[in-house]
Amino acid sequence: MECAPLGLAPSFGFGDRIGLATAGHAQAMLRFGAGMSAIFAQQSIREMQRTGRTPEQVMADAAAGARGAGYRQVAGADADHLKTFTDIESTAAAGFTFFTIDPSDHVDQRADTYDASMLRARYDEVAAEVGWVEAYRGRTVRLTTGAIVGFDGASCQRCAVKYGRALNHTLAMAARVADVCGRRGTPGSRGASGTEFEIEISVDETEYPTSLAEHYIVADQCRLAGVELVSLAPRFAGTFEKGVDYIGELSALEASLCDHAAIAELLGPYKLSLHSGSDKLSVYPPLARATAGRFHIKTAGTSYLEALRVLATADVSLFRELCEFARGRYDEDRATYHVHATLDTVPPPRELNTEVELLRVYLDRWEDMLAGGDTPSRGFVAAGRQILHCTFGSVLGHPRFGLALRECLRQNQDAYDDVLLTHFGAHLRALQECM
Repeated sequence: MECAPLGLAPSFGFGDRIGLATAGHAQAMLRFGAGMSAIFAQQSIREMQRTGRTPEQVMADAAAGARGAGYRQVAGADADHLKTFTDIESTAAAGFTFFTIDPSDHVDQRADTYDASMLRARYDEVAAEVGWVEAYRGRTVRLTTGAIVGFDGASCQRCAVKYGRALNHTLAMAARVADVCGRRGTPGSRGASGTEFEIEISVDETEYPTSLAEHYIVADQCRLAGVELVSLAPRFAGTFEKGVDYIGELSALEASLCDHAAIAELLGPYKLSLHSGSDKLSVYPPLARATAGRFHIKTAGTSYLEALRVLATADVSLFRELCEFARGRYDEDRATYHVHATLDTVPPPRELNTEVELLRVYLDRWEDMLAGGDTPSRGFVAAGRQILHCTFGSVLGHPRFGLALRECLRQNQDAYDDVLLTHFGAHLRALQECM
C-alpha cells in the first residue's frame, strides 16, 4: 500500500484501534468503494495512548492488512486530532500524509451562551490576539444556495471569542506541518493535490454548531495565511454521538450541509469532513448530495464494536464478562465523549438470559434506528453500544480482556474480515447511492 495525499476525491477513513481490521476495511473498499479513496492508517494521539500503540505500529498494521487483502491502490494516512507540535513531529516521522489539526483546547465552549455584556468582556480579553474582526464587520456574502452570511459586530466578536485563539493555534500548527514535512523529504509519490501532505481542520468538538459566519472566517483566515485545506470539519447541527445514528431533523441538516458546502466551494475548494461518521448511515445520502461528492468521512469505534461481535460469537461467556467490566468503567471513561447513555438505561448482562438478547442490547440495536423516521428521538435505542464504545481503552489495556480479544481476532481473522465487509458494505453503499 502506497500512502500519499488524496486531494479532493471523496474519501473514507477507517480507524483501527486494535491493528487487525484493515484487511476487512480493504475488502469493503475493493467491493463497495468505487470512486472513493481510502484512509486505512487513521488514529488520534489519544487513541494511540489508550491502546498502547505508536504511530509506526499504526502505519505498519495498516500496510500489512491492506497488502494481505490485495489492495494495491494509493491510500491516505491520517494523523488524527493533533493538538501539539510533538504530535505532528511523531506522526510525520512515521510517514503520515494527512494531518488533522484539532484546536478544541483553545475554543471557548461557552461563547454561544454569552449575553452582550459578557461577550464584550470576553472579547476585550482576546482582542489584542485577533486582528481580523474589523475586516469582516458589516460585510455580507451571498452563497450559491441563496443563503446570506451576515457579519454584524456581535457575530464577529462572538467568532473571535469562540475561535480566535483556536485559529491562531491552527495556523501555528499548519506552519509546523509544512516545516516538518518539508524537512523529512519526499516519502513517496506526490498525491492528487500535488503536495506531500494534506491539512484538515477539525472544529467539530464543540457543544454548539459552527455558524456559517464562523465557518467562513476560519476558512478565509486559513486561505489568507496561505494554508491550503483539503477538508474542514464544522460542528454540524443536530447530535453526532458515538455508536449511534444521527439524532436530529435530517431535512434541516441537509439544508445546512448545502450552505456549508457552498462556503467550502467558495473559499477552497475543500471537502466537508464528517467526524463521528460511524453508523451515521442516515446522514450519508444528504452529505453526498450536498457536497456533490466532495466529502471526507471518519469512522473508528464501529470497527472495535464489530471486533466484540466476533468475540461474542466465539466466547459469549467472556463477552458477557467484558460487558460487565465495561459497565464498571463507563462513568469515568465517558468523560471525553458526548454521549447520552447511562448505566440505568441498559440492563446489565446478568439480566439478559440468551445470547440473542445480549447481542441485541449491546451491539445490534443501531440497525433499528434506520426505520426510526426523521425525529429527534432517533438513536436512543443503542445505549449499549455507547457503553462498549467509550470503554475501549480500558478493555484493550486490561491484562485479561485486551489479550483475549486480540487473540480471538487472530484466531478468527476471516470472521472479523467478514463482519467488517458486511458492516462497511452498508456504509459505503449508502454513499454510492447518491454519488
